Amino acid sequence: MNDIPKRTLGRTGFEVTTLGFGAMELRTTGPKAPSMSEREAELLLNTVLDSGINLIDTSIDYGRSEEFIGRFIAHRRQEFFLASKCGCVVGVPGMHEHVHTAENIRRGVENSLRLLKTDCLDLLQFHRSLTREEFEKDGALQEAMKLKAEGKTRFVGVSAVLPNMAEQIAMGCFDVYQVPYSALQRDHEDIITRASQAGAGIIIRGGAARGAPTDWENRWYYMIEKQTLQQRWEKARLDELLDGMSRIEFTIRFTLSHPDLDTTIIGTSNLEHLQDNIRYAMKGPLPRAVLTEARQRLTAAGSKPSAVA
Repeated sequence: MNDIPKRTLGRTGFEVTTLGFGAMELRTTGPKAPSMSEREAELLLNTVLDSGINLIDTSIDYGRSEEFIGRFIAHRRQEFFLASKCGCVVGVPGMHEHVHTAENIRRGVENSLRLLKTDCLDLLQFHRSLTREEFEKDGALQEAMKLKAEGKTRFVGVSAVLPNMAEQIAMGCFDVYQVPYSALQRDHEDIITRASQAGAGIIIRGGAARGAPTDWENRWYYMIEKQTLQQRWEKARLDELLDGMSRIEFTIRFTLSHPDLDTTIIGTSNLEHLQDNIRYAMKGPLPRAVLTEARQRLTAAGSKPSAVA
């Protein structure tokens, strides 16, 4: 088992490894889903735990992800912090259909508990970054809090983005925020700090800049300010700062350099990539001088924090 650094996930009090596992890669369905057998899924999940990672993030709409977690590592439930989502519709594949009614929230959670073979989620997260009015209109937030009171989840969070995240922090009811952040997408850099200072835990998604760097030139659907990820990297001349690091190591360690991050979830179906990611996480944040220079270059290249009212 690796001695991966840990940080406290805000007011939850849980000591989570700075590298978590994003279980979307277990979905096995959809045009971009990895081809994975049940045996491969079992090996991957147990390797995640054997490697020392203690946070797993899944969702109703990640195909067979919840099912595989329940089948293959439910017997190791005490070894990991389990986070899933709500608002998704049971039986509807993909991540586009979401219904925020009290009835759908409860149906989703109870189905997740059945598939995951557990009595309680550690964290229930809204899968959409809603306004307060949207959270409360049809009883979705109220139902999530009822589920918490019933012991079906220990904490409630939200997969958050600006501009609604500022209002969500002010609401004071969310224990954890899952936020997109990387060197190439620094929009939420400052709001992450605000949420952390309010006592919430911070889970970063997209901390590896949405996939392998060799894929960037093909990811036109992730255009940011009319730049692809590859173009932004090149404009900031980050290759000059690598000093022997691979691009993916630099990117992960940049993410881990945010002082208010608690964990970053990275998904993979490749055991070699998993071990590489663990090795990078164990190295920790970038050296201070490298981080300072990288931030300056990225700001000039258009990757900078968004202003927050």
